[in-house]
Amino acid sequence: MGLHAPLDAALGALSGGEAARAQLAALLLSRFDVFLLDEPTNDLDLDGLARLERFVSGLRAATVLVSHDREFLARTVDRVVELDLAQQQVNVYGGGYEAYLEEREVARRHAREEYEEYADTKASLEARGRMQRAWMEKGVKNARRKQPDNDKSARKFRSEATEKQASKARQTDRMIERLEVVEEPRKEWELRMTIAAAPRSGTVVASLSGAVVRRGSFTLGPIDARVDWADRVVITGANGSGKSTLLGALLGRLPLDEGSGGLGSSVQVGEIDQARGLFLGPEPLVRAFRDAVPDWSESDVRTLLAKFGLNSAHVPRPAASLSPGERTRAALALLQAREVNLLVLDEPTNHLDLPAIEQLEQALDAFPGTVLLVTHDRRMLESVRTTRRWTVEAGRLHEG
Repeated sequence: MGLHAPLDAALGALSGGEAARAQLAALLLSRFDVFLLDEPTNDLDLDGLARLERFVSGLRAATVLVSHDREFLARTVDRVVELDLAQQQVNVYGGGYEAYLEEREVARRHAREEYEEYADTKASLEARGRMQRAWMEKGVKNARRKQPDNDKSARKFRSEATEKQASKARQTDRMIERLEVVEEPRKEWELRMTIAAAPRSGTVVASLSGAVVRRGSFTLGPIDARVDWADRVVITGANGSGKSTLLGALLGRLPLDEGSGGLGSSVQVGEIDQARGLFLGPEPLVRAFRDAVPDWSESDVRTLLAKFGLNSAHVPRPAASLSPGERTRAALALLQAREVNLLVLDEPTNHLDLPAIEQLEQALDAFPGTVLLVTHDRRMLESVRTTRRWTVEAGRLHEG
């Protein structure tokens, strides 16, 4: 599995990716009839993803995956079960992930067309019925106004005409009743995300000079690195190579054993850390969020969280009781609430659903400040605009 941690190491001391490899190793040593894998790609590096894909593709047993890793899905699955919350439906699509995307789009278009056809037909019949009843009422009124008329044939004609319109109206009502009702497709909840941009920082955003960080048996460095204003740096590397340690050193959060470094002037940091640590405490979500933006009223906080799918059932709960995906949404909401000019994202797509991932990619593309992005999401690596690429290998930093 490419796991080089000591066999006597505590699981809690492993990085997220190393722990994921250990769990995958346990699966490889087991024999099951069905494999249930819930977000198995989280925290895995590119090599780990390749190993997982080979493992899943080679399984003879039935396998059920819960995943939002688009490239992983495209390479491994042959059927997609979609839990459609908006329509309150469970839909099954044959074929792979790309076929699912196409079929879902066609199905949604057809559902909208069927409803619009039904709605247009019903509206047309209802308009016809109203017109027929209006003619009938007009005939009755005319008959009453012309009551003194002794022309029996004229009265009979008006009566028959009125009855004829009444019969047509009843026939139209029956046509409406016989229409097969088509429910209107419910509008899907859509995340509309932006990242609040603070005024630009100084030219040098963060730097390290001869920096060394020692954590147990692991050593990061020595490293010389500099991040300038509006740099967009993507950082990749194997699990346990030191990517998160590098971020901590750049942000001045980890003490340096040698060398110097830290943030530049006027830097406002917005961060999604790998552990989503800001929302791991016992306090209610709404209080944890307000502590981060003390100038906001509680009603404004609740409104913003609701836009990120965190409603009245979520905000009073202890932040730590939220699912990892919900805590990630809260972290994204904070990026929209608090102005930043340096965005630090450590595996931001972990636990996020597909619409939220796509919204994050769009928000990243529009963000004018400096970006440090650690990710192994291959689709994100292709879609997000970057200016520099760093690779961390065994505690050393390489650019290019």
